[in-house]
Amino acid sequence: MGSVAVILKVMPESADVDLEGLKMAIREKIPGVSDIRDEPIGFGLVALKVATVIQDEEGATEGIESQFNDIPGIDRAEIVDLSRMI
Repeated sequence: MGSVAVILKVMPESADVDLEGLKMAIREKIPGVSDIRDEPIGFGLVALKVATVIQDEEGATEGIESQFNDIPGIDRAEIVDLSRMI
């Protein structure tokens, strides 16, 4: 099996969440994170776009979303892009 590059949109619980602390928590708890960028949403809310690499196996995408959603300060995480690495 190969690897899959995944981009997730991570929504914090509120505009008051410490984004730098959230980024550190993501890097500590999620293996393979290669990039985290801010994406302004509006009304002071900023989402995070997180790039990571996972193994191409059944249930891996649901598993990575679940790992993100278990991190305190995250309201929800959803995959917005997925591509198989060659």
